[in-house]
Amino acid sequence: MRLSHGPREVLVRFDEPNLVSCAGLVPVMRLAEQVGLAGLVDGRVRPELPAGARPGGKAAAVVAGMVAGADSIDDLDLLRHGGMKALFDGVYAPSTLGSFLRFFTWGHGLQLEAASRDLLTALAERVPLLPGAAQQVFVDVDSLLRRVYGHAKQGAGFGHAKVGGYKVKLRGLSPLIATISTPAAAPVIAATRLRAGNAASARAAASLVRQAITTARACGADGNILVRGDSSFGSGAVVSACRKAGANFSVTMQSNSKVAAAIAGIDETAWRPVRYPGAVLDETTGQWISDAEVAETAYTAFETTQHKVTARLVVRRVREKNPAPAGQEELFPIWRHHQFLTDDDSSTVEADLTHRAHAIQEQVFADLIDGPLAHLPSGRFAANAAWLTLAAMAHNLTRAAGCRAGTTGSVHAKARAATLINIPARIARHARRLILHLPTGWRWRHDWQRLFTNTVSPPATI
Repeated sequence: MRLSHGPREVLVRFDEPNLVSCAGLVPVMRLAEQVGLAGLVDGRVRPELPAGARPGGKAAAVVAGMVAGADSIDDLDLLRHGGMKALFDGVYAPSTLGSFLRFFTWGHGLQLEAASRDLLTALAERVPLLPGAAQQVFVDVDSLLRRVYGHAKQGAGFGHAKVGGYKVKLRGLSPLIATISTPAAAPVIAATRLRAGNAASARAAASLVRQAITTARACGADGNILVRGDSSFGSGAVVSACRKAGANFSVTMQSNSKVAAAIAGIDETAWRPVRYPGAVLDETTGQWISDAEVAETAYTAFETTQHKVTARLVVRRVREKNPAPAGQEELFPIWRHHQFLTDDDSSTVEADLTHRAHAIQEQVFADLIDGPLAHLPSGRFAANAAWLTLAAMAHNLTRAAGCRAGTTGSVHAKARAATLINIPARIARHARRLILHLPTGWRWRHDWQRLFTNTVSPPATI
């Protein structure tokens, strides 16, 4: 490809007031109005200061900016460019929205979290967001470390992270996130909690799991709920929270002498081969594996605590494949083990495959980091906590929009919806109507039209 003109044959002028870069906000924010996003926030968050007035409208503005790609307070100015004011009312300046975020206290943050759960429930009632929830729902809980800079960040501390395969300590803040998914649906965010950067991964995990299970029930999870987590969440408090809420659990157990003894007691004939649909990255060696062997045994965990429980210890073992020099072949096979505790009643192989699918939450983290969580923009801890919750609302809203753009199992029902949002358009007027002129030959034009039709109304033929 090359330019079709010379360097002096093109002029540039910023003088078109009827252009927008994110026409997809029209159907997305219409969907937000249909489920009452602003009203849900107004009903939960109690304003106490002038900066906190009309919290619903301001929260909706922040969510709209995040949906369109804003990852900082200043970026929210994209809501005021070109013809955006012809499409939307209640567009606030970034300085006003920044003051609104700084108005938040810890209590107001909890109120906003409740509004976020209400929004997810409303979306699930209106959109087929979680198909198959009546049979099986997965609740995944995990944490990440978002690196921050500067000495003015409240709550910033040094926490563990992995960069380039190496474990390092970075200064940041630690969001804790619980998601809901089904075998046929991509995950949505059920609960969030912001912690200090040096907080342990499992801090506040038990209460977050309880909230996520309650939200899952409100979203139509009438069948089995399985809570999954890695070794950081293999604790008695998390397991007890699952059992009291009527959910099953599948959590990785850290290696210790008792676990090693239980694995050594497994009969050699009990191991069964398992092949994964796709290769799995071995974190220890950095190699990709596609097959392993699994077995299980009964195991009593947390014996010295009030959370004592006896369940299935499912073990996956992978043979060490480091090549040996000629003449120095191994005398006996060397295995590396990965174990998790579960009370699910599926077969050993199915339990292992299901537990491995917990990695789906990494895609949610990738979406958030590539979007609103690219930064935690404020120096105030409570403002960043509110930003995290609003990011979850934006994620769920775009996921619902993706479901509206296609059918169950379609590409947009599981992919990020930014493809349908960041599309330029020219605004025209005809007989008191606004007309959005979109690019011709666009690959996703039929999907965008379906999203528009399902959330607004069929446009008139001009």
